[in-house]
Amino acid sequence: MTELTSAITDYWDAAAAAFDEEPDHGLRAEQTRAAWARLLRAWVPPAPADVLDVGCGTGSLSVLLATAGHRVTGVDLAPQMIELARAKLAVSGLAGRFLVGDAAVPPTGGEQFDVLLCRHLVWTLPDPQAALREWVARLRPSGRLVLIEGHWRGAGQAGLPYVAGAESLPWSGGVRADDLASAVRPLVAGLRIEPLSGDADLWGGPVDDERYALIAYI
Repeated sequence: MTELTSAITDYWDAAAAAFDEEPDHGLRAEQTRAAWARLLRAWVPPAPADVLDVGCGTGSLSVLLATAGHRVTGVDLAPQMIELARAKLAVSGLAGRFLVGDAAVPPTGGEQFDVLLCRHLVWTLPDPQAALREWVARLRPSGRLVLIEGHWRGAGQAGLPYVAGAESLPWSGGVRADDLASAVRPLVAGLRIEPLSGDADLWGGPVDDERYALIAYI
């Protein structure tokens, strides 16, 4: 583990306790939860599908997927995030598997999945191009890659300045849809971009930066 990766792990461990206070992280408001559930139904094949949620955080999207009947595996670098995700599914009475590990190289061995889901993670990766290749390799021939991303004015969890050295990351501060599409397109059979900035319910209020989903088909 590099010094920067170690600092990023420590950062998100420290952020875990307050992570769900962000409306789109905790999904505590019914309208926010319903908005994300609606999108997941559109992006993920009918249940039961095997879904790998990389950079799962506290597991809020994993809960929605498990509620819909999918078999979910969540991976996150931060042990505190994984602990909270496990507790969240247990309280909900749902089955799911959560692993501590590098989301760029998920510790799932040779397993393959129907869907790989990633939300607001690629900007934290030292080598996002390598991660994209790794993720596509984890998908079955009919699989889908679902990347929920954006280009932000700032980076990190609200109230906590991000780690020193993060400005050296290739996509620090987020990645524009055109740039991410250019990176993904050679790896897949086809893709589409869905703009998300205009749906205030997803974020707990209006946003004025670029947010979108990239859905790619293997």
